[in-house]
Amino acid sequence: MLDDMNVIKQRDRDDALGVTGRQYEQVDYVVALENAEHDGRELNNVVIAGMGGSALAADLAKVLLNDRLALPLEVIKHYRLPNYVDKQTLVIVSSNSGNTEETLACLVEARQRGAQIAATATGGTLTDQAREYSIMLAPFPHNGQPRMGMFYNLRAILTILVAFGVVSSSILDELAGTRSWLQAETEKWVKEVTTVHNYAKQLALIAVGKTAEFIGSDLTSSIAYKWKISWNENAKNVAYWGALPELNHNEFMGWTSHPIEKPFVIFDIRSDLDHPQIAKRFELTDRLLSGRRPKANEVWLEGDTLMKQLLWGCILADFVSIYVGILNGVDPTQVDLIEKFKKELAGEE
Repeated sequence: MLDDMNVIKQRDRDDALGVTGRQYEQVDYVVALENAEHDGRELNNVVIAGMGGSALAADLAKVLLNDRLALPLEVIKHYRLPNYVDKQTLVIVSSNSGNTEETLACLVEARQRGAQIAATATGGTLTDQAREYSIMLAPFPHNGQPRMGMFYNLRAILTILVAFGVVSSSILDELAGTRSWLQAETEKWVKEVTTVHNYAKQLALIAVGKTAEFIGSDLTSSIAYKWKISWNENAKNVAYWGALPELNHNEFMGWTSHPIEKPFVIFDIRSDLDHPQIAKRFELTDRLLSGRRPKANEVWLEGDTLMKQLLWGCILADFVSIYVGILNGVDPTQVDLIEKFKKELAGEE
């Protein structure tokens, strides 16, 4: 089925595969900052507030910058800022649409506390308020589903951090430098490449009809989470994610009861950059749970740097989950129930 172009065209009506196949174009987008001047005050910490794909871009930034940051960085995915946020905090409010109510609530609170503030968005209320209050704004041009514009958002967040002197501009050069390599890798997974040669299609066939769990590490937990939300939104499947070593302290025992035949599929998101003990934990976990849970399928992230591996894993997640959506007979792009929920929450229906 995945090699039948007529079936793909019928089920992928908005060309999610084509959009995913062009995501590499976002990594060298030059963000033109508005209200770029700031007062140069000393910063003690950074908070990024966002939801969904906007929060995922922040999660990626946090992992990528872990060894470069001299300040603590926290990602917030709800309505309230931590109590420590004050005038020495940089608060980045990030929303693809610019209308995410949780993020807008954090903007109000950041202004009340006198924090240093910056924003990323494609438009909406957040953009309007950033311009009204002369807040640094990193706009980007994505007009599709937020999860498909995540690299734009990542560029915007990193550009803000560079502008405030939190990190060196070399991080933007490194990100832009992945474009050609990502393009070449992406071309291996497009719809025209047949299943026998297409890793993304092969993984989709392994997963279809089952509930998936994606397991990462301290380096790759954001990618495991990305796979989970891609499964939710593209494949319209329930899915779960976890990370080692924490998983061995709780979930590990959860697999030891109930019937052996469990309708799950396990994907271990592996990196050759992981701590040696993490590699040992992946292997030991799979061995000790043999017969209690399905054998894990290892997805080894490609690339000779952490940045390449994380970006590669993000794009592959979208391709595989879209193919699962096609096998499920659903439209991979539309998220009608989420939109309905937002309207009802806002009292619009």
